[in-house]
Amino acid sequence: MIKFDFNKYIDKFLDKDSFNKYLRLKGDVLEKFSLCEMIGWTREIDKDLVNRCVELSKKVKANSDCLVVIGIGGSFLGSLCVNEMLGKYFNNDQFKVIYAGTTLSSKYMDELLDYLRGVDFTVNVISKSGTTMETKITYELIKELMKEKYSDSEIKERIIVTTDKEKGLLREEVNEVGYESFIIEDDIGGRYSIVTPAHLFPLAFNIDLDKFIEGIHDGKDLINEAYMYSVVRRMMFDNGKVVENFVAYEQNMYYFTEWLKQLFGESEGKEGMGCFPVSSVHTRDLHSLGQFIQEGNKIIFETFFKVENSNLVNYKNSDLHSINNIVLDSVEAAHFKGDVPCNLITIDEVNEYNIGKLMYFFMMSAAFSSLLFEVDPFNQPGVEVYKQEVRDNLKLD
Repeated sequence: MIKFDFNKYIDKFLDKDSFNKYLRLKGDVLEKFSLCEMIGWTREIDKDLVNRCVELSKKVKANSDCLVVIGIGGSFLGSLCVNEMLGKYFNNDQFKVIYAGTTLSSKYMDELLDYLRGVDFTVNVISKSGTTMETKITYELIKELMKEKYSDSEIKERIIVTTDKEKGLLREEVNEVGYESFIIEDDIGGRYSIVTPAHLFPLAFNIDLDKFIEGIHDGKDLINEAYMYSVVRRMMFDNGKVVENFVAYEQNMYYFTEWLKQLFGESEGKEGMGCFPVSSVHTRDLHSLGQFIQEGNKIIFETFFKVENSNLVNYKNSDLHSINNIVLDSVEAAHFKGDVPCNLITIDEVNEYNIGKLMYFFMMSAAFSSLLFEVDPFNQPGVEVYKQEVRDNLKLD
């Protein structure tokens, strides 16, 4: 169950005439969306692909202590956030999935390689082009370690590649060596790729993929709510509320808000447009950012995530989860009084179905709001600026 509360915005913060103007654009926005080339993520997920992910995960579990996922950005955030939300904080007995390729820190890499020397592992490298710098460097360093530990035939069984169907360095390597491989279709971009094997395969180790995919499918029913949320975001921008703070009250939702930051930041942030996405985990960040949000520069609006049911821990005459949600309700009311608009999204519990449904809702929302900002939801030309600077300054053979 997922509930949305956008209505409180309208009376206090949003002009009804402008709101209705944007609502009347819905048909035009949906038509533009339907004509976009990069909406392969709206297709039904192939059941044979899901079965293959599950069967291959069983094979990996049989000969490995962990899976090392090498990718960055849209190649890892989706599955990472789902695994984090559904995993345990401590004494986690789930199969270990390690996410690498997200940093150029030599300390991290040295310690990762040292850890991998003492375990058996399989690698899943994810990149359409195979040239993404962080991914390429991490993959090459780990392959060097694999050559120390394993024979060529063993390495062939321990590398799984997720990449373009026909082109790129990784596809060339697959064709040459014969690695097991998955395909990311050309009409699906990284931040919208939760429906692809880039995420479905790493998720197959520890979650119920069928329930997750059922949630993604049913997320399509939230098209009206997604458009409403998009209108709210566009109107917040029009009224000087240019920063959206995604607020979680469960620490294991941190990487979910990181996924949201990439989804909206890369989709909307073009041509001087878009709301800048930030995130908070409460109650921790109330003691560091709460003062600014309550009384500082009024450029912020917030989206709160509320979980109705969680583990029962009794404290005096109440339980800890109830206390947590009372704090959430109180903070939302206080911020609202301080002219910080707050929208509330409630789920009954954190499970595969709800997460899948919510992620599809947000992918639709990011696409719709980008179109309301009159920018392409699916490109990221600004990213190439820093990449070119790096190429100009870094000389690697």
